[in-house]
Amino acid sequence: MKFEWRKQEKELYLPKAKPTEIIVPEQKFYTLSGAGDPNGEPFSQEVAALYAMSYGIRMLSKKGLAGKEPFEYTVYPMEGIWTLSDEAVAEGRAFNKADLVYKIMIRQPDFVTEELALANLEQVSKKKPNPNNQNIKFERIEDGKSLQMLHLGSYDDEAKTFEVMRQYCEEHQLHRTTFAHREIYLSDPRKVVPEKMKTVLRYFIE
Repeated sequence: MKFEWRKQEKELYLPKAKPTEIIVPEQKFYTLSGAGDPNGEPFSQEVAALYAMSYGIRMLSKKGLAGKEPFEYTVYPMEGIWTLSDEAVAEGRAFNKADLVYKIMIRQPDFVTEELALANLEQVSKKKPNPNNQNIKFERIEDGKSLQMLHLGSYDDEAKTFEVMRQYCEEHQLHRTTFAHREIYLSDPRKVVPEKMKTVLRYFIE
């Protein structure tokens, strides 16, 4: 049976449109770090590189070439951890996308080892050259105790959802452990109008 994260991992990826506390375990990712406005071709090329690597792993798994029995699954969605540059924070500058600092990533199945991930990186790079391939890393990341909520609408309107999450933290004596937050993109902006896009917003609390 095909593994589909939308069905088997609803708690992580399909929260309700209200704040929800959750413990996020360690997960494996292909990651790329960068900075600046994501609305441009350079960022699109970074996204393309991560998807190419992720579909490479999926193909190996589907054919039973990953050291396991053939295993079919849906590639996980794109995610990103976002914050602002130290300079922008220190100077108290008004929000500007040019000041963004990010790590985008796509989760990989649990069976993926570092050895397999790096071998796939080398193989896919030969078939699909991309200048960003050399900067891709395979990492284990644990969000731990977090607060998340489904955001409906444009990325530019996320402040409204973050305000609901802030009020929840205030009411429940919770504190963010870092200014950074995670976004999980459930909609393809090329196919879905902004007002109907779905994005999981998550930040880390104590």
